[in-house]
Amino acid sequence: MDKNELDVEILDTTLRDGAQTSGVSFSLQDKLSITQKLDELGVSYIEGGWPGSNPKDIEYFKAVKSLELRNSEVVAFGSTKRKGISSEKDPNLNSILDSEVETAVIFGKAWTLHVIHVLKVSLEDNLDLIYETINFLRSHGLEVIFDAEHFFDGYKEDPDYALNVLKTAEEAKAKVIVLADTNGGTLTHEVDKIVRDVKGKVDAALGIHAHNDSGLAVANTLIAVVNGVKHVQGTINGLGERCGNADLIQVIPALEIKMGLRALKGFRKEGLKYLTQISRYVYELLNWKPDPYQPYVGEKAFAHKGGVHVDAVLKIARAYEHIEPSLVGNKRELLVSELAGRAAVINEALKLGLKLEKQSEAVTKTLEEIKKLEAKGYSLENADASIHMILFKNLGVKTNYFEILYWMASARKDQETLESEGQVIVKTAGEISYAKANGVGPVHALDQALRKAILKKFPTLKEVELLNYKVTVVDSGRGTASYVRVFIEFGDGKRRWATTATSDNILEASAKALQEGYNYRLLLDDIRNGKLF
Repeated sequence: MDKNELDVEILDTTLRDGAQTSGVSFSLQDKLSITQKLDELGVSYIEGGWPGSNPKDIEYFKAVKSLELRNSEVVAFGSTKRKGISSEKDPNLNSILDSEVETAVIFGKAWTLHVIHVLKVSLEDNLDLIYETINFLRSHGLEVIFDAEHFFDGYKEDPDYALNVLKTAEEAKAKVIVLADTNGGTLTHEVDKIVRDVKGKVDAALGIHAHNDSGLAVANTLIAVVNGVKHVQGTINGLGERCGNADLIQVIPALEIKMGLRALKGFRKEGLKYLTQISRYVYELLNWKPDPYQPYVGEKAFAHKGGVHVDAVLKIARAYEHIEPSLVGNKRELLVSELAGRAAVINEALKLGLKLEKQSEAVTKTLEEIKKLEAKGYSLENADASIHMILFKNLGVKTNYFEILYWMASARKDQETLESEGQVIVKTAGEISYAKANGVGPVHALDQALRKAILKKFPTLKEVELLNYKVTVVDSGRGTASYVRVFIEFGDGKRRWATTATSDNILEASAKALQEGYNYRLLLDDIRNGKLF
């Protein structure tokens, strides 16, 4: 599909500006993989890098030719030519030609401060460099997107010169002229006014490149579009220098869903549904934990905790949601906690196939117990298994398939070895069993001993493994920092569940959470096999 059919075209600069994020280093394969993901998303341009700056980017432009891209055009980034040498001999421009792209993104200075004190050329010379660079690339058949670096700072200090920079790029036949808030310090009302001023004085298509140093990159991008800008630059997850660039994960749904503007190529709804996946994919490549509160795609972006909120969302979702989560590939989460109401407990019951009335005794008791436990230092909102076990207990359902009567865990270290041992005595349907085992630590040894004691009676538990284990010091009002909360996640290849427990002793809390986690799996088996309901 032709980019001209879009209302706004997206240039993703994750691989170039995003690569300048502190702590980020994309491998060549990372860059190629992200390129494919961006093409599937449907952005118009992928800024692959600066081929004149480093060997990795040179290799990227060679390797990317082997990818069969359906939606996106890969473009190369570079600066205006150096003063004192011809365009034909400028290594930066020749590296762009060597990359064999069809479009180049060239940045040039639009702020007199940078022209005089950083680039150290005259104001007129800077205009010549811009014109000659664009003209040279155009003469070799390339389209040029011109990034007016520091445009907003330049315009506020010397509007006439900043406009002359744009007009020079326009005269050289740049396809798009991008207004860059490179320092990220321009406020939204200033962007609003300046873009409107420029629109009346420049005929070329305008773009926006916003940095987030004032926390306004997304807002500044959107207000520029409101004022007629048709080209938007940004990065996945807002990666970029210092505080980052405009986050396309937020910009794209705002454009498409809120403003009704087509910004993605291909099938619009499918592209939007891909946003959560691509956001998390980039985090995964960086080995970064995804931001759970990131708008639109964060794990908690549609999480509801307050009782009034949960009750309303269950009746009509848009009462407390600005969009349907599935539009961007995300999902709703209703949390149960001390702030929860009856609606949240009923929703948890529905997950288990149970339909309960709001005023039922089981709902009342469950809600009261949750609030009492959280007052003691529990945090149940992510411990679904612990919540369900409380609910089942209040429904009169058996929840203890086995019980730990005794446990012991120890660690011993000498000069050469570190050993841990766990011992348990377990009661199962009147039978008593004892087991001991070694482990890499006391909790692991305790878990191994427990598994040894119960697997003969419950062989299906062999499928269960511990996926996550966390300890948090909590303030329970006891005046001691040793009071802890343990959180354990379990999985069996098909399902995941979590339990939590508190105690003055880490091992005691761990034993409680382990016992509940394995019992919960046995309870799920009975539900699945129709033995309970």
